[in-house]
Amino acid sequence: MRTSTARAPAKINLSLGVGSIRPDGYHPLATVYQAVGLCDEVRAGEVADDSVSVRVHSDADQGEELTDVPVGIDNIAVRAALLLREAAGIDDGVALSIRKSIPVSGGMAGGSADAAGALVACDDLWGLHTPKSELERIAAQLGSDVPFCLAGGNAIGSGRGEVISPVLARGSYQWVFALAHEGMSTAKVYAEYDRLVEGTNVAEPEVDDELMAALRAGDAAALGAALSNDLQDAAIFQRPELAETLAIGEECGALGAQLSGSGPTAMFLASDEQHAMDIAVALASAQVAADVVQATGPVVGARLV
Repeated sequence: MRTSTARAPAKINLSLGVGSIRPDGYHPLATVYQAVGLCDEVRAGEVADDSVSVRVHSDADQGEELTDVPVGIDNIAVRAALLLREAAGIDDGVALSIRKSIPVSGGMAGGSADAAGALVACDDLWGLHTPKSELERIAAQLGSDVPFCLAGGNAIGSGRGEVISPVLARGSYQWVFALAHEGMSTAKVYAEYDRLVEGTNVAEPEVDDELMAALRAGDAAALGAALSNDLQDAAIFQRPELAETLAIGEECGALGAQLSGSGPTAMFLASDEQHAMDIAVALASAQVAADVVQATGPVVGARLV
């Protein structure tokens, strides 16, 4: 059986500015994405019919399927395969197998990474050679973070996050991630954000000039000082224990500490690899997370392996 495998990275939001909810139910965003080396793998396997199926298992145990990830049409990787097939005008089927390292509902775009990986893997399996611009168009239909997971690197996200512009930046950064015992609903965090800002004059979100200058200079200390996340208060309101997790990293001298996206994953910027190890050990010893992992960024987007 022919197979094609793609690896797709998690994303973090170095900054996440959120505006007032729009009539279409989305919020305008001004965000700076970075892809980090915590990746899911999506394998596309040939089938004899036109069925599109998916199995999802954790990186730690390939034999046990994850039950907290939807299957069938509710799985975003399945929808990615179906949209690509429709755009190409073919009726080939595919059996998708996803090995997850990115936390589920962790604010790191794990589902979006799977969708990006499925687009790349299915395009190769079916021999489509789809132009990059067409893959990007399909990605934008699937979700706000999918185009970035396809592109990787550093990028500014606008609109609802799906309109991306590459960022010229220097340097590689050492990150530590505290993965929570259970995920959070992005929709509920946004609803809490709306409640917290109700009655206030919410400014149109903009990307911070100091953060962009830090990226251009490759200055980790300045980048850490410029990290920001408008959803953090809403997430901590729902899960107050996340404040303790962030405090532990700050006590270890993290250059920057905040939640990733809508949470609950906490992210810490270290000065070097040894500093990252020290932060990781402190977090693990405090037993405030289900797991603690280290990764570097930026990395490339979804690619064949």
